[in-house]
Amino acid sequence: MGPYLYIKALHLVAVVSWFAGLLYIVRLFIYHVEAAARPEAERAVLQAQFAIMERRLWYGITWPAFIATAVFGIWLMILRPRLRAHWFHLQARPAGPADRVPSLLRKDPQRPGAGVCRLTSKQLRIWNEAATLLLFAIVFTAV
Repeated sequence: MGPYLYIKALHLVAVVSWFAGLLYIVRLFIYHVEAAARPEAERAVLQAQFAIMERRLWYGITWPAFIATAVFGIWLMILRPRLRAHWFHLQARPAGPADRVPSLLRKDPQRPGAGVCRLTSKQLRIWNEAATLLLFAIVFTAV
């Protein structure tokens, strides 16, 4: 088998880390939005802390895990060229939108980290569930 199984294991660890970050970043956005209803002193502390947590999670875990997922996935296709034909396209369909959910929120100038969010905590919870559904789609297509 050579390095194939090791690369596959690293790819799976990266996918798990990526989705952990995707699910948690939206949860942090929810907490950030809900902190706006707190008294002023409490709100300022909570929102500052959530902004730090969001930035660290996104740039320290989620984004690097996404890059690792892509790198190891491409490496697997190089090691097994016959996988390129069907597997990549099958996996890319649900994986593509998965990273766009929070990245669209992060590019939004009114995202929670910028101090204002136009989405309610209920709307953010729906985004969070969408990432869970995408995870199911990715796992089932892989299996």
